Amino acid sequence: MSSRYDPRMRSEVLLLFLVFASVPTIGQIPGTSEKKATVDAAGRTLDYFVWADTLRLVDRDEEHRAWVFHVSYRHLDPASPAKRPVTFVFNGGPGSASLWLHLGGLGPRRVTLDDEGVARSPGERLVENPLTWLPFTDLVFIDPVGTGFSRPAGKVEQKEFSGYTEDIESVGDFIAAWLSKHGRWSSPKYLCGESYGTMRSAGLSGYLQDRHHVFLNGIVLISTVLDYGTKRFAPGHDLPYALHLPSFCATAWYHKKLPPELQQRPVASVVKDAERFALGDYLVALAQGDRLSDAARTKTVESLARYTGLSKQFLRQADLRVNLSRFTKELRRTDGVTVGRLDSRFTGQDRDNAGERYEFDPSMANIDGPFNACINHYLRKTLGYETTMVYESMSRRVRPWSNKGFENRYVSSADTLRRAMTKNPHLRVLVCSGYYDLATPYFAADYTFSHMGLPRDRRAALEVRYYEAGHMMYIRKESLKKLTADVAGWFAGAK
Repeated sequence: MSSRYDPRMRSEVLLLFLVFASVPTIGQIPGTSEKKATVDAAGRTLDYFVWADTLRLVDRDEEHRAWVFHVSYRHLDPASPAKRPVTFVFNGGPGSASLWLHLGGLGPRRVTLDDEGVARSPGERLVENPLTWLPFTDLVFIDPVGTGFSRPAGKVEQKEFSGYTEDIESVGDFIAAWLSKHGRWSSPKYLCGESYGTMRSAGLSGYLQDRHHVFLNGIVLISTVLDYGTKRFAPGHDLPYALHLPSFCATAWYHKKLPPELQQRPVASVVKDAERFALGDYLVALAQGDRLSDAARTKTVESLARYTGLSKQFLRQADLRVNLSRFTKELRRTDGVTVGRLDSRFTGQDRDNAGERYEFDPSMANIDGPFNACINHYLRKTLGYETTMVYESMSRRVRPWSNKGFENRYVSSADTLRRAMTKNPHLRVLVCSGYYDLATPYFAADYTFSHMGLPRDRRAALEVRYYEAGHMMYIRKESLKKLTADVAGWFAGAK
């Protein structure tokens, strides 16, 4: 055998090393990390138990499919843990880990932002969170496969988890497995999802019932989207223009771009006027298309300018139709700044002020660094969950995302939620929406619920709350206080 050096062999070995190094091995996946701690919340000191763990997810043939990372909190109440509610929490994306809800307001530790939610430095630290939900529910923060430290197992590919149906099944199977592992089948069971996590929650309401016979007590939806038809701008599809308008109006109010008679009123009052116009004269005008008369067009332009703060000339040039990216760039173009998508209170600056859309979302840039720094320190150092894996907070691993089953129509889980609420008379839903959220506009969610077809006797089971904040309303201190109080009261009202 020749002993000559072959550079091709070195390349092949290096390639194999890189391939296997990218796949988490058993050695890279730690066991459970457990801690006991306390937090001062709801006027008393609470003892709780926290564990960071990776649950082995199997298929129906008991074949290993994935490792699902999660952080669980159990209040050390003298009463049986089986009597306490447990809430399964996740963010959205698709591709987002659960760090935002975890460290933003629900968990017993919170990132130290200022009162308005502005980060003071990328290296923010965690502080005790007196507004945690632990006084009224145990918490399980889930990172879906491909996010956080969750990964497919062995030769299983990520695409088996990256889709509307695949995602719901894997998260639902995890919830059932967690209940079995921790003996919590008799506990009141809740979900809390944010953004795409609300789409997942609605889908899970049906999957958990039908597959695992888990009947939920309640679902908290934060920054809701259950029907993509309410938010996807497209030629010939005018509904999203009307449903975004009230959020555009709230944003213009915040940035003082509305007429004085509107600026002097509370934002909640002003958006009510915008709502009536949006589903009234505005939607009628859009439906007319090219048949709209010159007089009606002029009147519509004037009203649009009144409620959006945009110039009449721009609105005419846009044919009365301003999408999200154009609005975030145009509202304060003369000031040389853009406004945020997740939270339109935030502003940024682009190199090209004449562009069609912003270079980055300033509201996301505000929280990205601090939250990632804090989750990595908390998991690896405070909880002692050491691993060489990257914590994927906003993962590209989940792409491409499959919406199989929704070909030639918009993705929607609204009817799944309707069926679940009809089958389960004890299922209650709390919807939490921010006025300054342009990613999942509150009025689009309201429209979805009003068209869901719930039986009249079940409509009272769906409640809505509004906040003077954005997509992550919990980063603003006053909104977090209101959110926690609203949710605590809602839990207390459970029968």
